[in-house]
Amino acid sequence: MDTASNSLKRLYLFDIDGTLITSGGAGEASLKQATKDFCGKEIDFSPVTIAGNTDTGIARHLLSLAGMESTDHNIMGLLDCYLSRLAERIHQHDGRLLPGIIPLLERMEQRPDCLLALLTGNLLRGAEVKLGHYGVWHYFAFGAFADDHHVRNELGPIAQARAVTLHGESFPPERIYVIGDTPRDIECGKIFGAVTVAVATGHYSREQLASHHPDFLFDDLSDAEAVLDAIAP
Repeated sequence: MDTASNSLKRLYLFDIDGTLITSGGAGEASLKQATKDFCGKEIDFSPVTIAGNTDTGIARHLLSLAGMESTDHNIMGLLDCYLSRLAERIHQHDGRLLPGIIPLLERMEQRPDCLLALLTGNLLRGAEVKLGHYGVWHYFAFGAFADDHHVRNELGPIAQARAVTLHGESFPPERIYVIGDTPRDIECGKIFGAVTVAVATGHYSREQLASHHPDFLFDDLSDAEAVLDAIAP
């Protein structure tokens, strides 16, 4: 590959829930049902932070609340149950793509200087169920997922390394954009020096996100041209 052209290419790492889509509550409902089925009891979800967390991190917390050990067997047992429930429920909830997603992804996909990928707290299979249902799974070449690590801040370098492995391209942090709707997305990007792009389409307001000092902040991604002018000039 031409070194000069490669040096201008950027890697865009998108979060899923609250950034690309809302599942209409399908994810949380599936998790609650799976927890009841696997743990054999109702669990109070109020102590559990879901937005910006990872599925594996959430599973560890839920198992602890249920008085069960966070062994690999229990974590994957709970999450396998969750994935089964999600595949059933995703069609039953009133979810949607968030504003501007298709035009933005279409424009970015057509540009040789943009490589699209995911950085998400979802498991790989959960990400495919959600994005496949809303028709946007095919836009993403690869990603870093909850399968890779239960701590979200570890996922950025994993995605960065995976770009090298799968595409033979090395992206310095200043050429990596982490796009998400929570303070954890901002922190995750900052921790490895990436450019942080916050969007107020999830559970956090513009003011709450601004207090974490992202490099870019949007109310939503509905104006694809304005977003591209800012983050992909």
